[in-house]
Amino acid sequence: MPESLKPETTQPTRPTRRAFTLASLSVAALATASACAESERESGSGESSSSGGGSEVDTFVFGGSADPDSLDPTFASDGETFRVSRQIFEGLISTKPGTTELAPGLATKWDASEDGLSYTFTLQEGVTFSNGKPFDAAAVVANFERWYNLRGLAQGEDLAYYYRSIFRGFKINDDPALTTSLYAGSTANPDGTVTVNLTSPFAGFLASLTLPAFGMQETGAVEAGGGNGTDGSDPRQSAYATTGPVGTGPFVFSAWERGQQLTLKRNDTYWGEKAKVATAIVRFISDGTARRQALQNGDIDGYDLVAPADVETLKSGDFQVQNRPAFNILYLGINQAAPGLGDLKVRQAIAHAIDKDAVVKNSLPEGTKAATQFVPDNVIGYNKDVTTYAYDPDAAKKLLAEAGQASLALKFNYPTGVSRPYMPNPETIYKAISSQLTAVGIQITPVAEQWNPNYLGTVQGGADHGVHLLGWTGDYNDPDNFVGVFFGAQTNEWGFNDQGLFDALAKARTATSEDAQVSAYEDINEQIMTLLPGIPIASPVPSLAFAPGVDGYTASPVQDEVWNLVSVSKDS
Repeated sequence: MPESLKPETTQPTRPTRRAFTLASLSVAALATASACAESERESGSGESSSSGGGSEVDTFVFGGSADPDSLDPTFASDGETFRVSRQIFEGLISTKPGTTELAPGLATKWDASEDGLSYTFTLQEGVTFSNGKPFDAAAVVANFERWYNLRGLAQGEDLAYYYRSIFRGFKINDDPALTTSLYAGSTANPDGTVTVNLTSPFAGFLASLTLPAFGMQETGAVEAGGGNGTDGSDPRQSAYATTGPVGTGPFVFSAWERGQQLTLKRNDTYWGEKAKVATAIVRFISDGTARRQALQNGDIDGYDLVAPADVETLKSGDFQVQNRPAFNILYLGINQAAPGLGDLKVRQAIAHAIDKDAVVKNSLPEGTKAATQFVPDNVIGYNKDVTTYAYDPDAAKKLLAEAGQASLALKFNYPTGVSRPYMPNPETIYKAISSQLTAVGIQITPVAEQWNPNYLGTVQGGADHGVHLLGWTGDYNDPDNFVGVFFGAQTNEWGFNDQGLFDALAKARTATSEDAQVSAYEDINEQIMTLLPGIPIASPVPSLAFAPGVDGYTASPVQDEVWNLVSVSKDS
């Protein structure tokens, strides 16, 4: 039975993520080019001797693919934002390094009521926010109340994405679809614990609290920095969300040079195991080849989303490569509000036109599996007997003709300037799929947009798009985190309204046993692939690469990678 379904869970008093002995990366000899290169990470950094014959560097530089969308994770849904958020903020619950297993975070243990409607959390003692304010039960309540009381623009699905997906409603709802919230209030108890109440059971509630979007923030600093958008402004652009985030994590925000890099400093008052490096920098390098070259030149110490063609090159150069377990889905989204796409036969034709195996072979990392549904095969409710659509161009042409769409014209939206775990090179994937659609007579109009700030706003914030490339990296191990997020309610991205599916997903969320979950989500995955709101393409295997002197970094299937245990050394 998964942790999220247990009526009572008691954990050790220290968070596993900080006391856990990480499996070290294998360390090889440093490549000559890297050893000799001068980089910004060395300037102004103290060095100390290490037993390995090298010296430790006081700065860890990681190559990210894009700027964060915001420094306030409440209003984010992208991995580049969450990479930074995980260093500054912590949630009540964490994960055991390298796994999806729940582990203590700011809560040492938690207990659920028999009816699944309330959870009581025992909190770490002596924790303070980085501005010196206490983290206690009142602070937890303040965070839940902040999310529940968001108004106006802050409620938008492209801002409060995760709160909408998990809690489904606000205190004052500007959207009729958000009239009932899962959240039913919280209480700071006299004994220092905090109780959170729900309006209905939710099997994935505990696991969902590992999301960076639900990291604990010092709400006084949020309010002082205009972080709630109460004046109608975009809260992602507030002083708080751009220059003043305040959490309990091992690092604190220092500086953000947009388009260049973001700098974090060690939180010297951190309650857990303090960071081994004094400074952590995320350098923004959108091009995958440029990231590889930066690592080879010694300008960065590691990066995510290694291009498949670069893996062997890096290994042969004595760099370390880690594969992150596949826990994601790449899909072709279909907006049924666009002309022609509301017809099931057209969507079936698109499915038959795509040769997933060819896309995987030519565009995605080794080890990637073609997908048959919108959840990876290691998630509860995966249905091995789900309806599938074999690559069959002739069937695609026939279905288009039957639908009166033999000359169908579509916009095909895809992002540029970004790599994602499910989509290491969007342009390459776009070219592969668009050529297959063109081969069956579909006329494609490419619409390429920069990931930041436009792409997600186009495909999730409005209706002016056709088919599009997007995907999802699972945030916690629960099927609702995949299909519930995608298809739990009517959204701009998919443009369809099927109340039967919405009701089935709402009911499945309340399952109180694993058997009930499995049965419900197997049925739902079949229902989705019959309705065919989009085409699941693959579950890619993302890779990370590091310089030989990097130690203490453990890749997580849900990207829950906190850097306090990372150290860097170089040859003397």
